[in-house]
Amino acid sequence: MFGNMMHRPLSIIEILRFAVEAHPKAEVVSVRTEGDIHRYTYPECYSRVGKLAHALAKLGVKTGDRVATLAWNGYRHFELYYAIAGIGGVCHTLNPRLSAEQMIYITNHAEDRVMFLDTTFVPVIEALADKFPKDMHYVVMTDRAHMPKSGLNLLCYEDLIQDEVEEYDWPELPEETAAGLCYTSGTTGNPKGALYSHRSTVLHAFTAAISISDGLKEGARVLPVVPLFHVNAWGLPYAAPLTGASLIFPGGALDGASLFDLMDREKVTSAWGVPTVWLGLQSEISSRGRNPEGFASIIVGGSAAPRSLIAAFEKSGVTVCHAWGMTEMSPVGTHGILSAHHKDTLSKEELLDLKALQGRRVFGVELKIVDENGNRLPHDGEEAGELFVRGNTIISSYFNDTEATKAAMDADGWFGTGDVASINDEGFLIIQDRAKDLIKSGGEWISSIDLENIVMAHPEVASCAVIAVAHPKWDERPLLIIVPADVVRVAKEDIDALLLDHVAKWQLPDAIEFVDELPLTATGKVSKLTLRKQFADYKLPDMK
Repeated sequence: MFGNMMHRPLSIIEILRFAVEAHPKAEVVSVRTEGDIHRYTYPECYSRVGKLAHALAKLGVKTGDRVATLAWNGYRHFELYYAIAGIGGVCHTLNPRLSAEQMIYITNHAEDRVMFLDTTFVPVIEALADKFPKDMHYVVMTDRAHMPKSGLNLLCYEDLIQDEVEEYDWPELPEETAAGLCYTSGTTGNPKGALYSHRSTVLHAFTAAISISDGLKEGARVLPVVPLFHVNAWGLPYAAPLTGASLIFPGGALDGASLFDLMDREKVTSAWGVPTVWLGLQSEISSRGRNPEGFASIIVGGSAAPRSLIAAFEKSGVTVCHAWGMTEMSPVGTHGILSAHHKDTLSKEELLDLKALQGRRVFGVELKIVDENGNRLPHDGEEAGELFVRGNTIISSYFNDTEATKAAMDADGWFGTGDVASINDEGFLIIQDRAKDLIKSGGEWISSIDLENIVMAHPEVASCAVIAVAHPKWDERPLLIIVPADVVRVAKEDIDALLLDHVAKWQLPDAIEFVDELPLTATGKVSKLTLRKQFADYKLPDMK
């Protein structure tokens, strides 16, 4: 028997329509690439989104078409999130930190039809355009006065929407309709696409609003330092309007001084980003001797937050929430907001210990850990196993990648995260290690296997391995360990040159160490566990 209730499909554009009616005074404030500050309200945003929807339709965007964005955090990028999804298209955010090889692969794999880009990235696209789909339209996200000169046939964003009408008859789409596409390079091989739906995106916004209610509420002023191209800024473009919070977009200036000035001027209450960003802001706070005005909380994700960073912010009166998730999870999976009984019964040091963990699951996300045979392990804080997840905001498959899907999903439909973890009896997640030997630097993944495969092509390298070495700023950095093919030791400059044909500069190993042989496991594989122990106290050149 079914209940006698209406069924209305969940729709992304309805979030913005709700914000227009329920929170008309909340703001979207943006640091523009043009060099100034732009601000408007959700109703003013909605009017421009309608105009943009008409412009997209005239460019030929139809239901299911992928529209790429290559842009910083700003109001035009925010408008694209709603206009593209609203007409039934798929907003595909490109990460400018990827190598040219990865950018070319992703754009062609997604079969993007239109690309919107900030002026900053025009030179990047000029160098790659001949490798992209031939019928691509390129739209620069600026006005006529700031349009760059280019050999490409570039369209101007403001010209595109100027003469369009504000009202748009939004189609009523099935809630399973695809709405967003994000690729992850957090695995070996080619990047893999997570294709989000209207349903999963709206549910994720509900989840974030419920789970992180201190930072997301009416009157809050939220700073997404996490980029819009990094898993949709962890869902903030949807959760903030839903709750009535204002959004303060920082553009491309993410250094400590720029963030402090923006936060201070705009009275930011909550900021979201990776640990590397907060180390820079913390240094700025220390040098100025105060917090930005109104600053109350940060959400830390992307990689593990050092306990010392959490302690420093908490001491200054800023509440820290440690969160964990993945691109494949939309991305929020856990949050570190503590319960009242923790605050009433635990010491400050014990509270910090809890905050340094990855937190407890959000509503709608289930967690399990399993042994090597797939048997479930108890949540006792002791047993550790591979972490699997499932829920309405987690992928059921990768976009057009059957083999990757088979490798990621278990027989019961749970997604394998590749993390080794334990879960204690209060539900706190403790990430122990990454099963696939990935390196997480500044919140971004580096594949050790990809680096190794490229380096092995050098004639002076007999064998090699890449492991993560702890770094105080970037969390982890890659160390390359080489067994020379002969007496000649290859120069780091030669290795860098080889790698730069395939990976981004920030992914290069920080140092090379030479050994006579690599330790092997009983099955003949390189024992990275042994290497990690051997180089546990290793100091990279910039740390000595």
